Amino acid sequence: MRAFFAVDLPDSLAPAVADAQAPFADAPGINPVDPEQAHVTLKFLGEVAEGDENDARDAPTVDDVIAAGERAVDREGVAPFNCAVGGLGVFPNREYISVVWAGVNRGGDELTALHEAFEAETTALGVDPADHEFAPHVTLARVENATGADAVRDALDAEDPEVGTFSVDEVRLIQSTLTASGPEYRVVREFGPG
Repeated sequence: MRAFFAVDLPDSLAPAVADAQAPFADAPGINPVDPEQAHVTLKFLGEVAEGDENDARDAPTVDDVIAAGERAVDREGVAPFNCAVGGLGVFPNREYISVVWAGVNRGGDELTALHEAFEAETTALGVDPADHEFAPHVTLARVENATGADAVRDALDAEDPEVGTFSVDEVRLIQSTLTASGPEYRVVREFGPG
């Protein structure tokens, strides 16, 4: 199964996520994420073996990943802290846009510390290390082709949305199943204080 560690935004912020997506949501080639699935990915794991034995690619098992998640949370702790999400940005750059995101304006240091703990614990299992520097963000849309890129650039120049604030008191291990209508998520395990 495909899996990742994340902090979910509360459902109460879904309308604000949708508002932040509105300037480019209908542009051709732009695939907005479901606002009710908005989250900050802390560590993408890729394929995780669901059985007790590693599969042919030597992927870590779900139990291995859960144990790594527990060690990471024990190491860094998940004492409740506040995050503020807002503003727009893109990866990798304005000329070639593949992802549109809202930034984490407060709580980024805490999220980065959690990311580093998950990174250390999971790479020790053989999970590929991240190939880019961690930048806490909430993905708003993925760009399939350049036809809608001008709408995104216009939004970058004109919009500075405030998505809102929320308290982080747990991290989730999430299974991601790709479907024709977009990814479907299922919480596998929650990690928090106590």
